[in-house]
Amino acid sequence: MWDIDYTLLRGGGVASSAWKAAFTEVTGVPWQDTPIFGGRTDTDICAEVFASHGVTDCTPERFFARYVEVVHENRHEFAVQGALMPGVREVLTRLGDDPGVVQTLVTGNVPQVAAAKVAAFGLEGTFDAEVGGYGTDDSVRATLVRRSLERAEAKYGERFLPVVVGDTVYDVTAALANGAVAIAVATGATPADALAAAGAHVVLGDLSDLETTVRVLTAATPPASRSIEVPAAGA
Repeated sequence: MWDIDYTLLRGGGVASSAWKAAFTEVTGVPWQDTPIFGGRTDTDICAEVFASHGVTDCTPERFFARYVEVVHENRHEFAVQGALMPGVREVLTRLGDDPGVVQTLVTGNVPQVAAAKVAAFGLEGTFDAEVGGYGTDDSVRATLVRRSLERAEAKYGERFLPVVVGDTVYDVTAALANGAVAIAVATGATPADALAAAGAHVVLGDLSDLETTVRVLTAATPPASRSIEVPAAGA
């Protein structure tokens, strides 16, 4: 279960710009306050933005519809303004060759924006998006993990050991709440020690060490130690 932003890639601010533009267009209210986006669900962020701007006559569904349209109009900018995080393509390719692994997305993004981001880097065929967990599922990130696991087990007819990979404390706590293995990467704004303190089973500096990363992600059970920090390449 892969988080997207600052775990797989950075979008270069394309989605946040689309968010602001769509919000002002749909509500008629000038943008004032930018919330913290990292690790949160779009449903949760939407509620905060509406409240902080005093918006009471717009539904999240109406806003998301226009937001998705603006992202689609500017989707080519993801690859121009953003980039894949180190080692991502190689790790995804290696895991894709393992018949015992199903890769999907558990992200705070709405499904259409998640799809646009990964497609911008040619990764759209990597994930079984049908069994993912998305920002429209719930405001609480732990619920996204649960929904994804339920969808996967219903589709494939078997039990899975869920492994959540993300760069924020929200990713770690959502994994732990569902009995999943929590693999944290310190490629976002959250430092490695904070990810370890949140209970991550493993903290990686990034995904550039292919063999170590794949070994960690495909382990049958969580590591015995609570956290193992693997520095980023060159650190």
